[in-house]
Amino acid sequence: MPALDLLAGLTARLLDAPAALVSVADSERQVVVSAVGPAGPKMRRAPLSPPLCERVAVAGGPVVVRDTHADGRLGDDRAVGTLEALACAGFPLHGPDGQVLGALCAIDTEPHDWDRARLELVGDLARLAEDEIASWPAHREALRLWTVLERAPDAFISVDAAGMVSAWNAAAEQLFGWTRNEAVGRSPGELIVPPRLRRRYQEELGRVRERGAPAASGHRVELTVVDRSGREFPVEAALQVDVEHDEPVVHAFLHDISERHADRRELEEKQVFLQALLDSLDTGVVACDSEGRLALFNRALRDIHGVPEKPVDVDAWAGDYHLFAPDGETRLSAEQVPLARAFAGEHVDGQQIMVCAPGRTPRRFVVNSRPIDTPDGHRLGAVAAMHDITDHHRAEVLRTAQHAVAQALAEANSSEQAATDVVAAVGGVLGWCCGEYWQVTADEAAITRIGFWSRPDRDLSAFAGEQRALLPDQGLPGMVRAGRRALWISDLPTDPRDFPRKPEALQAGLHAAIGLPVSSGRQVLGVLLFFSESAEAPDDDLLDLLDGICAHAGRYMERRRAEELALALAATRRQFDQVIAQLNDNVWTAEVMPDGRARPVYVSSQGAGVLGGRVSTDTEGDMIKIIARYLHPDDRDVFAGFCAELASGSPAQLEYRLIGVDGVTRWIWTRGMPRREGERLFVDGISTDVTERHRLAEERERLLAQEQRQVRQLKELDRMKDELVAVVSHELRSPIGAIRGYAEMLLDDPELTGEHRAFTDVIDRKSAHLQSLVDDLLDLARLDAGGVAIEPRPVSLTRLVSQSVDDHRPSAEAKQITVTSELDRHLRVHADPVRLRQVLDNLLSNAVKYTPAGGAVTVAARHTDCDDERPDRDVTVTLTVADTGIGIPPEQYPQLFSRFFRASTAHESGIKGTGLGLAITRAIVTAHGGTITAAPRPGGGTIFTMCLPVNPPPEEDAG
Repeated sequence: MPALDLLAGLTARLLDAPAALVSVADSERQVVVSAVGPAGPKMRRAPLSPPLCERVAVAGGPVVVRDTHADGRLGDDRAVGTLEALACAGFPLHGPDGQVLGALCAIDTEPHDWDRARLELVGDLARLAEDEIASWPAHREALRLWTVLERAPDAFISVDAAGMVSAWNAAAEQLFGWTRNEAVGRSPGELIVPPRLRRRYQEELGRVRERGAPAASGHRVELTVVDRSGREFPVEAALQVDVEHDEPVVHAFLHDISERHADRRELEEKQVFLQALLDSLDTGVVACDSEGRLALFNRALRDIHGVPEKPVDVDAWAGDYHLFAPDGETRLSAEQVPLARAFAGEHVDGQQIMVCAPGRTPRRFVVNSRPIDTPDGHRLGAVAAMHDITDHHRAEVLRTAQHAVAQALAEANSSEQAATDVVAAVGGVLGWCCGEYWQVTADEAAITRIGFWSRPDRDLSAFAGEQRALLPDQGLPGMVRAGRRALWISDLPTDPRDFPRKPEALQAGLHAAIGLPVSSGRQVLGVLLFFSESAEAPDDDLLDLLDGICAHAGRYMERRRAEELALALAATRRQFDQVIAQLNDNVWTAEVMPDGRARPVYVSSQGAGVLGGRVSTDTEGDMIKIIARYLHPDDRDVFAGFCAELASGSPAQLEYRLIGVDGVTRWIWTRGMPRREGERLFVDGISTDVTERHRLAEERERLLAQEQRQVRQLKELDRMKDELVAVVSHELRSPIGAIRGYAEMLLDDPELTGEHRAFTDVIDRKSAHLQSLVDDLLDLARLDAGGVAIEPRPVSLTRLVSQSVDDHRPSAEAKQITVTSELDRHLRVHADPVRLRQVLDNLLSNAVKYTPAGGAVTVAARHTDCDDERPDRDVTVTLTVADTGIGIPPEQYPQLFSRFFRASTAHESGIKGTGLGLAITRAIVTAHGGTITAAPRPGGGTIFTMCLPVNPPPEEDAG
């Protein structure tokens, strides 16, 4: 404004003042529009302090102050820009209608004696300034603009060409904490820029100025600023560059976006949370955006496809990610993709698809998909969830195959019909081309095909041919029969083996071949063969299913007999339960507490017979105190020692007297076996009323003269007991066999309900255990009585051991136990092969049973001379069976071959048994003139050593 600048300059010269200025104002604000002197540019556009300009503007006349320190009219704030006003001469400016226009002021930085005449001249200059301002068209518009900026909600800052603040509105004061007077004339860098960013701020400000007004105006940036307290926060700055007096001036509106940043962080955290949540799901989740492009893959879906997420269109998903129909052969079209259907507006539930990625196992999925719409109907995209049902579908297929086989066998009237129906059922359900059943003839001289099935859409007459019989070791059936285990050929064209009918199979387009033996015990009855038109990798689950089918087929001929024995089994079981219920022994279990109490855990119903009546034994009581109440005074000390031994963890037994509830004194024989469960100590025990035995003993002592007769009577009773055991065992064998047969027949009935099937399975297992026990008792009784004939003859021990090892190897492999044999060649012994095989089976079965998973069993045999007490048997064979099992406490080895004895380690491990096997084994070895011992194995486990004669005894040689 040149005119006002001229007036300001004349005022300064007339009054000999270093600075003069002209301000314009409305009712709320004053702005310097012209200034001369050393601080002129800095004062231009600066809001002035009320003590100076405002007081001058509202005064009724000139305000002349010689010394502001002595004159209090201007207050304590004497700063004008960068000058401190110590003297002031000001003239108010008024418009024609008397309104306040502003002020014309002369300022001195020292006390000043103002010349009156010159002041009058300056008053005239003020009138000229009034005329100039009144004629200024933009004056009101400028004041109105500043009022708008002052009332703006966003902070407004202007920075002049020197980089100093020239404008600072009320919102800036509130946002940054600096007053207008404190901010004007200072660098924004020191007011609102964090120290670490000031250098960058200067560089950016320089670049804005270099680009000039057209390029920099309207530019919006996000900045980090700091307020007076040092709090940093983000703002959005809208920049405007103007040119004033040929110099760039930067204006900026600053808006606090802390809440926007907080919302952005919250959104980002929600997105991270959502992605983590989706990635934690086992279900594959995929979504597309509003344009139909894949926008989200979770981790499960990336694992499903085996490829990273790609932003493809929904229409291309089927091709890029190998999506097929449930048959696994028909690729889905773009319209059939569940996500595309949902994007088109469908609600998709339960659509099954296959993912058949190259180099990966095909997987089956059920897909649910939904469109994603806003409340007003706008389509945002679609989402689909893929649930892997491969294992479930496979289980259903296998179950269907099992049911089909069971139905085929149940409805078959002949072996031929059963064979054809079985291969048809399995092949049809599992989707194979054809199946065959080859049966071994009764004389095992040949193997014949009695069942054949092929898929209706395949003509395999050339492959089936006329060849219906093979030698027992010929072709695929012969290979399976000879190996006695399943044979899986993944791809016939690449398999190097050659066998009859292979060229025909290749010509028919067959690839995979699977052969399985159908056995009954150790005898192979036949072979099942299946063929597929595609290569198939071995499948353990499928082999397990087929093994079960083979076992089912092998039991087919025995099923009818089992049905006849079912009723006999039920009757025998009832009789057995009645016998158990008649036992008079009191069976109990107690927990030894830290305070010495014996807390009762279980007490059988026969406890009343021991104490002569029912006694309350709550679970919080003390069995020791309960027994002590009825204990004979003379037996208190030995009973206390018995309890202490059990509490120490050692097995113990004691005979003592109880004065029962009925007042009768009884002798009680109690046996206790401690066991630990973690830190807790339990004692399992049996208390038997042996009063009668003690009475007999007392009677025997009283009738000493009749001792010999009584001894003979006892021996006779023992013999009768053995005979009774033998007779009872013999009589039980037939009904037990009938029971087992009926149980197996019931188990093969497909209409048997789950609960009845469970009951029948229990009957089968328990009767099998009972039959084994009866057989052991019968063998032991015969061996002890000399009733079992031993027919020794020269026998190949090497062959017997190898056979026994092979027979026990499957059960060992099921527990991941390694069985090895170290045998001298051509080992021969003089023995009964049947009984010797029984000994070998007992030793090997025990070794496998009592060896934990991952262990080892070693069988060794060699020539030696180990019988020092029999010099006449100078040549013997020593056989050892060593395991890495649970072992036996050293003090229990002398009892190991006793009847019904079981080592404490077997009880603690929960392994069931009768305790008869080793007793029978020793009886058989002794009957052969041999010896058997047991000892700890170095490193853990047990080693059994058996010595058998190679030659017959001298009397046999003489005969």
